[in-house]
Amino acid sequence: MSRPTRLPPPLAWLYTLYAYLLFLPVAVVALLCMLLLPTLRLRRTAARFAARAWMALTGLRLAVHHRQRLPPGQCVVVANHSSYLDGFVLSAALPPRFGFVIKREMSRVPLANLLLSRLGSEFVERFDRHKGASDARRVVRNASNGHSLVFFPEGTFAQQPGLLRFHGGAFRAAMHAGCPVVPCVIRGARDALPPPGLLLHPTRIEVEFLPPLTAVDGAVEEASTALRDRARREILAALGEPDLSQAA
Repeated sequence: MSRPTRLPPPLAWLYTLYAYLLFLPVAVVALLCMLLLPTLRLRRTAARFAARAWMALTGLRLAVHHRQRLPPGQCVVVANHSSYLDGFVLSAALPPRFGFVIKREMSRVPLANLLLSRLGSEFVERFDRHKGASDARRVVRNASNGHSLVFFPEGTFAQQPGLLRFHGGAFRAAMHAGCPVVPCVIRGARDALPPPGLLLHPTRIEVEFLPPLTAVDGAVEEASTALRDRARREILAALGEPDLSQAA
């Protein structure tokens, strides 16, 4: 991957202002599409087009590697999480049959809640154990009904580069659905929007899909844990960043 373009602060602020101002009309058009388009597939296609258009117009160059590794049928994609841009990037990279599993805090943001709900996103509680278990059961039911889902199994991201430990919900959902897990590596999103700041930098963002993984036979909890650990090892090796499994 090429070295990221880091603008000096005055130019970075001008670029960021340009990118955010450009985002407003793109977001308005996308929101209208979410409200007016009748089917979920059309709404997701419109969101994908809006994400790709905004990235192209702002100089965030997207490269997608090994998209053919996505199975034609149902699957669960799990990706590393390093920036607020990650969901946006995967919206641009994935076909419209995928829905996102997102932290419930986003459902409390009015416009984000409307947009994400119309895209068929699943909200999951992270801090209330009882509500979190109920949300997890709903996600498993939807996965069992044939939905392809995207998870960020770290649940959050650290300010420093590296891969946090994985939660198990994505892998239990895949086990119950009987579908493969596709590990996915996102590179460059942290360089484009370093946490926790607001400054954007024009750079190349890469999405790489790794070979699909299937669970071994056994009890669901044990098999899903083994699947989680395999997926994390694959992502960590391909990402080339530190192991932060003890950090969260």
